[in-house]
Amino acid sequence: MKDIIQTANAPKPIGPYSQAIKIDNFIMLSGQIPIDVISNHIPENIGEQTYLVLMNIKSILIHQQFQIKDIVKTTIFTTDLKKIDIINEIYKKFFIQNQSEFPARSCVEVQALPKNVKIEIEAIAFKKL
Repeated sequence: MKDIIQTANAPKPIGPYSQAIKIDNFIMLSGQIPIDVISNHIPENIGEQTYLVLMNIKSILIHQQFQIKDIVKTTIFTTDLKKIDIINEIYKKFFIQNQSEFPARSCVEVQALPKNVKIEIEAIAFKKL
């Protein structure tokens, strides 16, 4: 059975898609961009954008009683792979602070992202029941 996930603690979709879909023990999160849900602000700095995207992902997972350690795969889209060291630093700290091993990951450079952000991350999480 497929459940549509929607929480006010993460940005609302800006197109015809769901924040996430839950099927059995899996949650597939749509790509999240760095929109602050309280202020609707998008930071300029790639480090702040990366952190905010990861926090939005965490909010969606928590809404479904999942944890960061349940993430098994991420895909990072960035408009500037030259900033990968900054992205990796924030990403690494985030997973270590949440007591999680690093999931499998892909990272690709793209020409542009919605709202002219510098990063978008999608994730898949799995939790044993």
